[in-house]
Amino acid sequence: MNPRIQAVIRQPRPAGLPGPVRVDVPLAGLASTGSGVASTLAARAVNANNPSVSTDGTETSSKLRMIPCPGCGVRLFLPSDLPPLTDTPCSKCGAPVMMPMQLRQFELRAKIASGGMGTVYRAFDTTLEREVAVKLMKHDLAEDREALEGFYREARACAQLNHTNIIHIYTFDEFDGQLYLVMELADRGSLDGRIEKGPLPELDVLDIGIKVASALDSALKHGLLHRDIKPANILFNAEGEPKLVDFGLARPADAESDADDAVWGTPYYIAPEKIRREKEDFLSDLYSLAGTLYHALTQHVPFEAPTIEEVVSAHVHTPLTPPNHVNPDVSEPTSEALVRAMAKDPAQRFQSYDELIMALTAARSQYLVSRFMKNQPPPGGRSGGIRGWFRR
Repeated sequence: MNPRIQAVIRQPRPAGLPGPVRVDVPLAGLASTGSGVASTLAARAVNANNPSVSTDGTETSSKLRMIPCPGCGVRLFLPSDLPPLTDTPCSKCGAPVMMPMQLRQFELRAKIASGGMGTVYRAFDTTLEREVAVKLMKHDLAEDREALEGFYREARACAQLNHTNIIHIYTFDEFDGQLYLVMELADRGSLDGRIEKGPLPELDVLDIGIKVASALDSALKHGLLHRDIKPANILFNAEGEPKLVDFGLARPADAESDADDAVWGTPYYIAPEKIRREKEDFLSDLYSLAGTLYHALTQHVPFEAPTIEEVVSAHVHTPLTPPNHVNPDVSEPTSEALVRAMAKDPAQRFQSYDELIMALTAARSQYLVSRFMKNQPPPGGRSGGIRGWFRR
């Protein structure tokens, strides 16, 4: 195993969000538990026009700000002098309640996720009156030229694209030395999070595969390769639409590969030709997408091994176990499509995203017909009968 490859391959999962931290708020008239909280909040609402006066008419040492809990919706009163982005546990459900931060016209209200480049927050655009997501770049990366290039690359790459299943970029700016990216809100979890709960229904996986393949095809038509397809980079919005994110590793499709270049990717989904330092093109992204769908169907990554080195080596040398051998509920057409998309030799894979989409669409149709013939609803409890399934 080339030690340089091992050193630069990304780990598959970002660090988890920090847990709630207790913050003691020494304000007169506020009880921490019991019915005293409800009565105090009710009294505080009456005095909302004069928040610096407590319920007994005496001056308090701090003004309060009403913040709704993102977990249960209860309205909490936090000291207005708390530093922005500070988390306080909700007195009812324990979820972290964040002190908002104003960034130009964007009010950051709750943390969504954290990654290597920065943290993403749910925010409200006070000018256009809509919810958005704001990604703040980590301050300690501001002097890192490579990190800055990745941040700019992600912003420019996404801004070129206009596809339903690619996250939309609204603006990229700097404020008081803080770089930030404003984008479409997709806060209903990731495919990675859904896989942790168990294998996804085959119909859902096929739908995700068709839509993300279309998104990658759109990016390719604009001359871009994504280069880091994995479950964590597929998010869902409120309507359940998958959104492809994180174009930080994107590069022009016609860029020449250099044997001395670092190998970037996530080891569980990386294409064999990238490991062999051969030409990288859209077929590498296609391979990674198929590996992602394999994981979603089986709750197992395509190749499992005790070490990252062995996982990477398996992509090159170990035959792929068909997904229907891991999960017998997977239909044969779906299994065959993924096995072909993950062929070791790029020439043996589907030679366009259209071919992959047609194969997944055909597998979807055969799946629905077989369920209809057996008079069985598809897993996931979809309603509306066979017509409802075909309308998706």
